[in-house]
Amino acid sequence: MTVFDAKSFVSQLTEQPGVYRMLDKHQEVIYVGKAKNLKNRVSSYFVKQDHTPKTRVMVKQIAGIEITITNTEVEALLLENHYIKQLRPRYNVIFRDDKTYPYIHLTNHTFPKLGYHRGARNKGGHYFGPFPSGYAARQSLSMLQKLFQVRQCEDSVFQNRSRPCLQYQIKRCKAPCVGLVTAEEYAEDVKLTQLFYQGKSDRVINQLQQKMEQAATELAFEEAAKYRDQLASLRSLTQKQVISGVMVDADVFALVVKAGVLAVVLVTVRDGQVMASETFFPKLRLDLTVPELVESFVLQFYLSGRQAPKEIIVDEPSLDCELLATAIAEVAEHKVRVTNNVRGDRLDWLQLARKNALNAAQNKLSATATQQQKVTALFEQLALAEMPMHMECFDISHTMGEGTVASCVVFKRGAPERSAYRRFNIKDITPGDDYAAIEQAVYRRYSRLLKAQEDLPDLILIDGGKGQLKAALSALSQINAPKTSIISVAKGTERKVGMEQIFFPEQSVAKILPETSEALHLIQHIRDEAHRFAIAGHRGRRQKARTTSWLESIPGVGPKKRQQLLKHFGGLQNIEKSSLSDLKKVKGIDTHLAEKIYNYLHE
Repeated sequence: MTVFDAKSFVSQLTEQPGVYRMLDKHQEVIYVGKAKNLKNRVSSYFVKQDHTPKTRVMVKQIAGIEITITNTEVEALLLENHYIKQLRPRYNVIFRDDKTYPYIHLTNHTFPKLGYHRGARNKGGHYFGPFPSGYAARQSLSMLQKLFQVRQCEDSVFQNRSRPCLQYQIKRCKAPCVGLVTAEEYAEDVKLTQLFYQGKSDRVINQLQQKMEQAATELAFEEAAKYRDQLASLRSLTQKQVISGVMVDADVFALVVKAGVLAVVLVTVRDGQVMASETFFPKLRLDLTVPELVESFVLQFYLSGRQAPKEIIVDEPSLDCELLATAIAEVAEHKVRVTNNVRGDRLDWLQLARKNALNAAQNKLSATATQQQKVTALFEQLALAEMPMHMECFDISHTMGEGTVASCVVFKRGAPERSAYRRFNIKDITPGDDYAAIEQAVYRRYSRLLKAQEDLPDLILIDGGKGQLKAALSALSQINAPKTSIISVAKGTERKVGMEQIFFPEQSVAKILPETSEALHLIQHIRDEAHRFAIAGHRGRRQKARTTSWLESIPGVGPKKRQQLLKHFGGLQNIEKSSLSDLKKVKGIDTHLAEKIYNYLHE
């Protein structure tokens, strides 16, 4: 299992609200959570000891964490829910479908009721949501009840009241049922409630501020105190619920270049809600200006098959928006508006994208620095001749000697360079001979590199013990390879992670690094990546062998023709029993090929 450096990761985390996505060693999301303070919440997984058994199992599987910063905890709640529904992580509780989400419903009554709603939204009035949980919706209701005292009773109760209820006594309703508030004053409270749910809390605060000052000017100190208390409550709610503001679909791009790192963040907005964010780290092309970088990335993004919304917001003032919109519209086959000058909700989305892009660039730089620390630790603790900026690791995978595959993974500056990974289908060896498999893989890999006049890595790692190391050295000797550092890594007598034995050429005693060593963590990461890549290759080879039949040994019959024959006849036995005329009826099989198949069957 890949070692995740939780301490280093948490130290770089922001204290802002947001969503975190936990990844396993296969880079699959296993859990999505939200946090008011990302640093505190994420660190709790690695510091606390009183987790449930389920959480303890999950934490052991964490091989990486991705984060998205939000403006508020409420936005984080909603975004968390969208990710859970989209990714369906196995450690999350999955909602059934959209109709199960709770909403807040404001009715069309003269004195509207504000209530909790779950189910079809066909009763008229205004719906605010969806909320990620019933708790979140009811919490919001309670908060608004204290602030604006809009009624929550059923219409049947409202119409038959003769005196105020308990809600009036505890100052959570203004008793419109018995005429203790005018329709105009009540309508003003309803209006403020709507503004609040639309994320326009600044306007609500401004209006309450004006009313408080006016009441104080008129010496209505009791009324001014009421507005003062409302303002205090509102200001304590620093959350800004962007729930049902501008009902638009938009993609929002922000780009940050920091110390040679290019980070691009896409915030996806649908129906006025922030649905997701994605982070990209394209290679920084020094020959392009920032506007050219933005234009190139955004255009390629939609050319690659992503569906473009009608509105695209880009954080680059010098961009030729009209030109980019025309190009994207041709691909999208509908009119697209690209803008870089926004305000209101759109500016909020853009600032959110900027915040995440800056954070992503900083985290990438920190991670790069951490990787360099591990490379340096490896150089020092293994007393290598060269700083291992380029490392390659080999592993073998097979089932009882069958379908043997060797993997070679490449790491540059402590990070995987997956485009350079290679696999080798091992042939002509005694089944199960791992030494011969390693020897063949190393020979094939480096004879090709030398033939192409490419440099060998600074460090070669072999998954195994002394025997595998000796086999690799034999291969290097056969091709007269230049001298380079080479080690093998074995799991030790009890095969425990953290007890790895490191073997060097011409040294009989293995070296064991401390379990907390950064050098060991890097070795484990590289070794595990080679293991994963080898297993994936072996499974693919085994699956291919299973799906290949004797039919494909007939000249002219490949996988596609085989599928057509099997589909037509329903199985190999029926094909074997078929006549020449039956074979000619198969779609895609001409007379000449039908005769070939028939003759093959009857030889």
